Amino acid sequence: MPRIVRLFLHLLAGLAALSLLLVGGFLAAYIALAPGLPSVEEVRNVELQVPLRVHAADGTLMAEFGEMRRTPIRFDQVPVSLRQAFIAAEDQRFYQHPGVDYQGLVRAVWYLVRTGEKGPGGSTITMQLARNLFLTRERTYLRKVREIMLALRIERELDKETIFELYLNKIYLGQRAYGVAAAARVYYDKPLADLTLAEQAMIAGLPKAPSAANPITNSERGLQRRGYVLGRMLDSGFIDEPAYLRAMAEPVTAQRHLRRPEFSAPYVAEMARQWVVERYGADQAYTAGFEVYTTVDVTQQKAAQEALVRGLHAYDERHGYRGAIEQLAVDTLNSAELIEALSEIRTAGALRAAVVTEIAENGAQLLTAQGDELELPWTGVAWASTQPAELLSPGDVIYFRETTSGYRLAQLPQAQGAIAALDPVDGRVLGLAGGYSFSLSSFNRATQARRQPGSAFKPLIYSAALEHGITPATIINDAPVVFSDVSLEGVWRPENYSGQVFGPTRLREALIHSRNLVSIRVLRQIGLPAALEHIQKLGLSTEQMSPTLSLALGAAEVTPMELAASYAPFANGGLRVKPWFIERVTTKDRELLFGVRLERGISAGNAWLMRSMLEDVVREGTGRSALRLGREDLAGKTGTTNDQNDAWFAGFNGDVVATAWVGFDELQSLGRYETGGRAALPIWIDFMEQALEGKPNTNWVRPPGVVTLRIDAETGERTSPENPNARFETFLEGSLPPQGDVARRETEGSDAEPIF
Repeated sequence: MPRIVRLFLHLLAGLAALSLLLVGGFLAAYIALAPGLPSVEEVRNVELQVPLRVHAADGTLMAEFGEMRRTPIRFDQVPVSLRQAFIAAEDQRFYQHPGVDYQGLVRAVWYLVRTGEKGPGGSTITMQLARNLFLTRERTYLRKVREIMLALRIERELDKETIFELYLNKIYLGQRAYGVAAAARVYYDKPLADLTLAEQAMIAGLPKAPSAANPITNSERGLQRRGYVLGRMLDSGFIDEPAYLRAMAEPVTAQRHLRRPEFSAPYVAEMARQWVVERYGADQAYTAGFEVYTTVDVTQQKAAQEALVRGLHAYDERHGYRGAIEQLAVDTLNSAELIEALSEIRTAGALRAAVVTEIAENGAQLLTAQGDELELPWTGVAWASTQPAELLSPGDVIYFRETTSGYRLAQLPQAQGAIAALDPVDGRVLGLAGGYSFSLSSFNRATQARRQPGSAFKPLIYSAALEHGITPATIINDAPVVFSDVSLEGVWRPENYSGQVFGPTRLREALIHSRNLVSIRVLRQIGLPAALEHIQKLGLSTEQMSPTLSLALGAAEVTPMELAASYAPFANGGLRVKPWFIERVTTKDRELLFGVRLERGISAGNAWLMRSMLEDVVREGTGRSALRLGREDLAGKTGTTNDQNDAWFAGFNGDVVATAWVGFDELQSLGRYETGGRAALPIWIDFMEQALEGKPNTNWVRPPGVVTLRIDAETGERTSPENPNARFETFLEGSLPPQGDVARRETEGSDAEPIF
């Protein structure tokens, strides 16, 4: 036998032996490793990690939580040219191979033989999917074998379209973008359908080195990679030469586009985040793609935040300017150095930082942290000094804010506040501001700050009184009282805010003018147990309320949200509500609806009388500043605690019930005269002006069992029209006042006719 034939046969035998060895090795590896590989069913049902998104009631995006930016899409939503770009760049034989491209593997093995190093090549789209789903990115032979086995298993069970769809949704493309839809948004702020060919090629070039070679971190390498993809598309016949040249000539336009909320409501967003975590756990909360739709109304949410910020600045301005934040050497530092120094100044809320560069005739010239040059007019500084031009000096680092009347000198408010607004019909949260700035403090004062409400608590006591036979016309003596109570550390001598006493007073008048001494006598008359039981009917827990007469003056501790909810029955006809803020939660395969169950809290008649008296608080009493809104359906009550530590206003109409609170986080006085009417009511008015814009006055419907009679203003008894002190008052049918002497003589032998 010729020698060449023998050599050829030996070579064939060697190759056959090598093949058998490889096949045997592969089979042995399969037997050893296959039990640890995921099933195709697991691949089919893989959970793509999608962040938690929180929306307002109308779907407006409020916040997004989660490390991975991903927007899952279907295969048919991906442009054909983008699919072709990935195939050209990553796996030209994707539609021909069974999951493993043996030609590519041969090239990879040959590279290893030639260089002695593991090199590129051989990794198909299916293999990349297997690695991204279940395997690590470590470059070991064992991982590669597992990758090949899993890719073969995937290809046996899934069609090419499903595999490609999973890949396009799963692949990491830099800048925390996972999947092509997220990448299109992050790099170009576009939907997939609007990407140009050059932009598609740029994205398709990212899987090789998503962190190091993307156009944001390294535009030169990104451009080179884009050119490589376009060249492969041209060679593969996916595009023609004119399209290739146009795409190659297109400039790099990629920028970092973070998906920002359409409006900011951080306190509500944080409430929603905590709600999801508590129910589904942190692992699921940020990856399962929950879309949380809150009850928040965009208009009212913005109104709450803006009103609180303006109100806290107004309070701060009343208490004087505290001086410049610091000084910068404007004579020796250039603009770039000044801007760099300003960037270190912490800002929040409506505040912007700037340095005074020059004092001019009409105002101070400023250089802002953003590099803007503008003028702060002296009219915007007048609140801080009668001689504003002497208040500021070049080099002063200050805060300023923009108002409807122009730029205004500002400072970081030291006091805090909150607004909680509900739909009185069912208790849904319409708007909520938990503080001046979430970035400075995430503590949500609307739901977490438990403070004494002062006189804003009195309506709850008066409502209890109505249930126990006292009427709006009942005469209560407004006179000094002295109590000896161990829990109150000895003798307690409560006083009215004014320090005066007014003698016999009708209940309605006492509420209008917030008479403390009357409230205490009312509570003592009905009894603490009865009052506490009634307060529970209005939706407040009484477990931590001290059972003392100081409860009549608001010595309990409540949150702004709780107080708003306790007023809701006065607006909705007596139904007790529980605040709720999650409307629905959706995932990729289900939708969960949430709501609230209402129940009777107080009688409709009781609610009617309380609303009537609280309307008079706005018309004639401590809430009369609200009359500037020009509405006829507002009702509410101010509240001020001892030493002006807390200022409140709680009020409503038929559409909104809202509470505004102002105080310091660490208990201290707001200052002399900083009552609920001065510190909190203006915030409430500002909010309601925006919240109720364009809405008609509430048409209150009188419930059965409520009657109106003429009474004597001094005695509270029924009287005749001829009485010069006569006025109308409203009563429950079971609690009509007695007839006075004049009325009794004039109606002798007949019943008085109630006026409805």
